Amino acid sequence: MSYEIMITEDVREFLDNLSKKDSRICRDNLKKLEGDPFPGGGRGDKEKLKNSEHYRIHISREYTGIYLITKSEKTVQVIELMTIDKAHKKYGHYVR
Repeated sequence: MSYEIMITEDVREFLDNLSKKDSRICRDNLKKLEGDPFPGGGRGDKEKLKNSEHYRIHISREYTGIYLITKSEKTVQVIELMTIDKAHKKYGHYVR
């Protein structure tokens, strides 16, 4: 059950402006969504946003990715990537 990962131009630009190390860490973690983009399975880094069809993934305690899953097309679209602080200000704390 492999999903195709797609990222927006804004996410690509954000990644390109990070340090090499942070960019690699973010890309590696986003790539993990290919195998299983859904929350659960003992991993606390993915969660569905309350009252939304969006999901989030915490990356390295510094960044948060916001994404959508299309089961029928087996795609994950990463629509935002930002610092955790910015994500908390924008979305609040995540509660299922």
